[in-house]
Amino acid sequence: MKTASLLCLAALGVASTSEAATQFEIKNRRIEPRQTLAGALHEAALPDAQVEAVIAALEGVFDFRRSRVGDQFRLVMRNGELDFFDYRQSTVDEWQVRRDGEKYVGSKRSIEVEKQVSLVSLEISTSLYDATLAAGEDPSIGLVLSDVFAWDIDFYRDVRKGDKAKALVEKFVSKGRVLRYGEVLAATYEGGLVGNKRVFRYVLPNGEANFFQEDGASAKKTFLKSPLKYAHVTSSFGSRFHPVLQYLKNHNGVDYGTPIGTPVWAVADGTVVSAGNAGAAGNMVVLRHSNGMETQYMHLSRFGDGVRSGTRVRQKQVIAYSGNTGRSTGPHLHFGLKRSGTYANPLTQKFPRADPLPKELTGDFLAKAHDMAQQLDAVSVAAVAGKAAPPAGGAK
Repeated sequence: MKTASLLCLAALGVASTSEAATQFEIKNRRIEPRQTLAGALHEAALPDAQVEAVIAALEGVFDFRRSRVGDQFRLVMRNGELDFFDYRQSTVDEWQVRRDGEKYVGSKRSIEVEKQVSLVSLEISTSLYDATLAAGEDPSIGLVLSDVFAWDIDFYRDVRKGDKAKALVEKFVSKGRVLRYGEVLAATYEGGLVGNKRVFRYVLPNGEANFFQEDGASAKKTFLKSPLKYAHVTSSFGSRFHPVLQYLKNHNGVDYGTPIGTPVWAVADGTVVSAGNAGAAGNMVVLRHSNGMETQYMHLSRFGDGVRSGTRVRQKQVIAYSGNTGRSTGPHLHFGLKRSGTYANPLTQKFPRADPLPKELTGDFLAKAHDMAQQLDAVSVAAVAGKAAPPAGGAK
């Protein structure tokens, strides 16, 4: 985007009539594809000497390798000379160059960011995504919640109209605008299919944070409900008419329709048995888990960093990215599960929970969970009270 505005400001009061009016020109630009910052400055018709001055002023302040397409910058010219330059990548990443006499000085602009703890309340009519928009929240909070409840809820298959979710979550705010979400401290989900879930974040003495239920039982299970945060089942486990081979064939897994490049995570801790091309299965990762369990991830576009035969992976670690390789009719992930060498339906399995809190930590956890539970329930109580007794003046 290239726009420019010309502001002509004349000195008032004591300025003599012989003095020329001061002219300001403001140029707003973006970094275009295959364009460096220096190239963009030249394209904006900044004189060569001043381009060199801006680049020199930013050396040691801005890493020019971080410059990317779409970054915005502004040039403020005074009587044809650069007076001020600012460069913006996000609401918290801004750099500037100011004229100081005969030289230019570069700096990173200090942005004040405040961390707040807020209650997010969602009611689902169509999807979790739409519910976040209806509540005036950023859709990314939906991904945060799907991460928190990944052991109990598949947010495509298990969600029903009328389900409700609440989260006590950190928000990082600047000038009244939410920049991003931080940690979820506590969350509830009231589902027509999955029932009521309530979890609380607790930091263990070793610094590791996990989610636990109100009684101290772990919210974490040995296996996740799905290898994707967000996807829909396009083909279930069992006998089906194969779309490519054109005959009835056992489908030893579940297909998830998802765009190419969607992160795929390990559903449990394990060891990589193989990671490579497997013919009809395309690019495939096979993981071996405890108790004779094995999982398979097929038709991948590429593998995660460091994922190769013999390496250990953790639950929720991104091991690959979905694709359309091998014998495939479209972008999707085929997920297979074996128990003691025999294929099983991943969608019907019941997995045990991880170890509960150690008894010596239960008291501290229960006290903290009680405080967070009161904050989770506070809005609901206030809303009920408000309906029962509207405030004076007719406010509704």
